[in-house]
Amino acid sequence: MQKITSFLWFETQAEEAANFYVSVFRNSKITRIVRVGDAGPGPKGSVLVADFEIEGVHFSALTAEQEHYLSSWNEGT
Repeated sequence: MQKITSFLWFETQAEEAANFYVSVFRNSKITRIVRVGDAGPGPKGSVLVADFEIEGVHFSALTAEQEHYLSSWNEGT
């Protein structure tokens, strides 16, 4: 079982990035797409998270504009 998942952050292209990676690497696939609902954030139907695997290794791609920070280490930047 994989203990750490690589998390890739994109301003708008998480789905496109995931599709690119699975097109480049053999034994890869999209495993889950999470789309924005009525309440947001962002336009309804746009991709929030795209999960994919390459050779059994799991990755998550997130669509989030720069204003959405994961932690306070970069506040004020």
